[in-house]
Amino acid sequence: MSTQPEELRARTKQFALRIVRLFKSLPRSSEAFILGKQLLRSGTAVAANYRAVCRARSKPEFVARMGVVVEEADETVFWIEMLGDAGVMPRSRLESLLAEANELLAIFAASHRTARAR
Repeated sequence: MSTQPEELRARTKQFALRIVRLFKSLPRSSEAFILGKQLLRSGTAVAANYRAVCRARSKPEFVARMGVVVEEADETVFWIEMLGDAGVMPRSRLESLLAEANELLAIFAASHRTARAR
């Protein structure tokens, strides 16, 4: 049986892979490339920074690193929304990824709030 941190590590890695696949499928236009690169950076950073959270050596380090994960997850939500709002990608193709991004954001924001309160 996996622990919650292990499950979240796997979930964030799968999320990052979905971001990479979306980036590869974007149309060949300058706006798609610019928005896509921003999404690629923030979406993969969620997984990379969560791994760093799991290695935190102290509570202050955990709180600080979790704050970075929350920021990257929120930014990822923004870039997914921008791809749809700008008409670069049909919203219907982004719905599932956006839902996962919002779920991860909610999980990490709640964890960050709890850790700061303790």
